[in-house]
Amino acid sequence: MTNANTAKPVAKAVPGATLLNPQDHTLVMIDFQSQMAFATHSIDAVTLRNNASLVASAAAGFGVSTVLTTVAEKSFSGPMFDEVTSPFPGQALLDRTSMNTWEDEAVIKRINEIGKPRIVLAGLWTSVCIVGPALSALDQGFEVYVIADACGDVSAEAHNRAMERMVQAGARPMTSLQYLLELQRDWARAETYDLTTGIAKKVGGAYGIGINYAKSMFGAHEG
Repeated sequence: MTNANTAKPVAKAVPGATLLNPQDHTLVMIDFQSQMAFATHSIDAVTLRNNASLVASAAAGFGVSTVLTTVAEKSFSGPMFDEVTSPFPGQALLDRTSMNTWEDEAVIKRINEIGKPRIVLAGLWTSVCIVGPALSALDQGFEVYVIADACGDVSAEAHNRAMERMVQAGARPMTSLQYLLELQRDWARAETYDLTTGIAKKVGGAYGIGINYAKSMFGAHEG
């Protein structure tokens, strides 16, 4: 039974406080490298690269502050996926020795220079290279989001348990397409309409195919 003295909620046409926008977070893309990908079995390599490309393209297009970091790039793990680096031409990769990105001084210096209260993570492997910074950032008062389908691990079990552990600690899971559409959020934002639909058509899976079909057959427009 509702208490008569309880104030009723009032709906307002404003976004929820936990929704992301391009200015309120730092995206950290971690260890999208050959050696890490070889042992990733929770997601197939084509889908992983496609989703990583979607995230990187969305972040670059919307001007999201982004950190690209690798582990032992020259000595062991190999180069970062071109799909991740090409949207950020000329941006330096921060190479580490630590498995936990949050324990690397150069990365932390860059996080503090950017100064955003929210951290969005994607990379390999979920149970090590994503859990480490997620739990560390949460412990230090940051809000943490994890793009689950732009992460991968040595098994589905490893990935799923890692996601559960982070969610239990307070991280917010999301997907790569969700990330793109959350940055756009309103089709009336004409300045980024072509950017968003262009990324979706290229790497947005069945949704992108649908956009191509609607535009080609009917001249349809999301707005």
